[in-house]
Amino acid sequence: MSSSTTAAPARSLVIKTTSGVDRPEAANQALTVAAAAVAAGAEVSLWLTGESAWFAVPGRVAELALEHAAPAADLLDAVLAAGSVTLCTQCAARRDLGPDDVLPGIRIAGAAVFAEEILRPGAQALVY
Repeated sequence: MSSSTTAAPARSLVIKTTSGVDRPEAANQALTVAAAAVAAGAEVSLWLTGESAWFAVPGRVAELALEHAAPAADLLDAVLAAGSVTLCTQCAARRDLGPDDVLPGIRIAGAAVFAEEILRPGAQALVY
């Protein structure tokens, strides 16, 4: 009898945040979990939607200041370095943002791409 080992599908974490400086704790939680998951070696995709769309604009994430929390800019940088960050297409359009307006490494994509990511085998989705 031979035994074969099959690798478990890679787990990925897709985090969607709708919160910005309007809800600093929720926004910071999303960024913290995304950065922690990246540090743990997970495949992380962070989606900026709603008011968090502004975090895609250079300098804007620094406006999120929360006592007893890591700087939001550092958390976003960690995710950009080892994961992916996506700005919602409709959210960008409502704010008159295009590819030239966002931080390097941030893509603009829509619901079809989000659905594809969360429906992959082994994916876990969180919404903040």
